[in-house]
Amino acid sequence: MNIFVQLEPRASGAVTAGSAFGVVFLQVRAGSRSPAMSAKSAIGKEVFAPQDEKMLAAVQVKRRTKKKIPFLATGGQGNYSTYICLSATNKKPKQLYITKVKQFEGSNSFVGRSRWMVEQLRQVDGHDPNKDCPEFTLVFDSGSDQWLAGSAGEKNVFIQVLHHSCQRHCTDRKPDFINCPSKLLGGQSGCSVVFRCKMFLSRLRHVMVSNQARLRSEGSRVLQSATESVGSAVQMASEALSERGERLTRTEEKTEELMNSAQQFADTAQKLAMKYKN
Repeated sequence: MNIFVQLEPRASGAVTAGSAFGVVFLQVRAGSRSPAMSAKSAIGKEVFAPQDEKMLAAVQVKRRTKKKIPFLATGGQGNYSTYICLSATNKKPKQLYITKVKQFEGSNSFVGRSRWMVEQLRQVDGHDPNKDCPEFTLVFDSGSDQWLAGSAGEKNVFIQVLHHSCQRHCTDRKPDFINCPSKLLGGQSGCSVVFRCKMFLSRLRHVMVSNQARLRSEGSRVLQSATESVGSAVQMASEALSERGERLTRTEEKTEELMNSAQQFADTAQKLAMKYKN
């Protein structure tokens, strides 16, 4: 699941929603966590909690264009996953930060890399205000980064939480949000929560439908395999019965031939006995 949520297991398994700094909290069964949810929960604990910060939103991304690497560059650490995270300090007045977090292949830990104060963010470009798309660009004082989110929904949630947090906590200078759907920038926090809950439930429903289709497909394959196995067993049994019947028929024919031969031998012996007796 590509939507940031905080999970709080309860015995009853009830689902509730609320908001704090633009974050949606959903209480679900502990066993229903997806890998993306677990990763973002781990980022909050490993990267931001030690700095007395709270992660508000995170989006897993890839670069839209390949980063130029110097010809003599060495010491690469292989493949990695990248997350763009929004966090806020727990102390007031709250400060907002955008942090690039990486997880290298083969490692279970997360490492914070580049970090900016939101005051350094000049512009958030959603690329298309009329339709959902995964592309977005963050323009800072020192440069810009073009990103491709894992899904349009994940990008939308991140931009919506970022916009809401900037409106609430930024006093001196706020970034410009351009080419973003109006539904992400307008409305109150209550509407924001409802929107994110709908997106989460829609994503969850999509995953459940996909899983059901996969299970039905696997069930059909198992049933087909079982049917083929039963059919094969029935055919083998039928062939065995047919062979047994043929053997029985041949045995009966041999028995009848032996009985006829014995009768002929007895008749011949009786005739010979009568002949020599006379």
